[in-house]
Amino acid sequence: MSAEVAVRVDTDKDTGVAVVTLDRPARHNAVDLAMAAELARVWRGFRYDDTVRAAVVTGAGTRAFCTGIDRAAEVPQPSSPYSIDDPLLTIGPKANDLWKPVIAAVRGLACGGAFYLLGEAEFVVAAEDAQFFDPHTSYGMVSAYESVHMAMRMPFGEAARMALMGTAERVSARRAYETGLVSELTAPGAELAAAVRCAAVIASYPTEAVQGTVRAVWAAKEAVRQQALAHAPQLIALGNLPPERQAGLFANRRGGVGGGYRVR
Repeated sequence: MSAEVAVRVDTDKDTGVAVVTLDRPARHNAVDLAMAAELARVWRGFRYDDTVRAAVVTGAGTRAFCTGIDRAAEVPQPSSPYSIDDPLLTIGPKANDLWKPVIAAVRGLACGGAFYLLGEAEFVVAAEDAQFFDPHTSYGMVSAYESVHMAMRMPFGEAARMALMGTAERVSARRAYETGLVSELTAPGAELAAAVRCAAVIASYPTEAVQGTVRAVWAAKEAVRQQALAHAPQLIALGNLPPERQAGLFANRRGGVGGGYRVR
């Protein structure tokens, strides 16, 4: 039996656009260790592929863009409280030193570790049925990396509210658009085509100017972002409940992914 293909890459050499699809729809495109490693490999490969001048990242199926780390994934941790192994740290393009523009196309749920990807995209196109939330606090976990990424893209109060409300509240695509997390709304199913259209326009421009502009935009906040991310491991080590207590809270959740909630 062949191994599961967790990431699908489709490249149009005429337009210079690559579409990277998280391809685990049965698991809401949750990231397991194989997917994490494959995403890092894909982004790093694009650095050397001159036929790729822009990329779109999306999720397979209609239910979710990505729901973060797969709860079934086993991630061994060092005994030191000063070290944390997080497989999601390298799933984004910027973490892999890729400075070609990346656009996220979101449909359905985007929560938790999905923000590692959304936080490293240049902008987000979303279907009107997309919903965003951060479940960490509900399950006894510190939202550290995720909150930093969202605080760089949203007004402070909106990022704080999403992180602190946990599974009790989801941000609608409309509200995400109003607060700047999302740059364009589409009908459900049209988000990928809209993102690809944007990527094709950008890919048609001289790549040196495009990549230089990407670096310039990120430079505006990069120092603050890196400084904030540097505190994340200690905050997680201090604030996370033991794994067995986290598992108990997750097992007792109500309803489907996220349990009972309101959408705003």
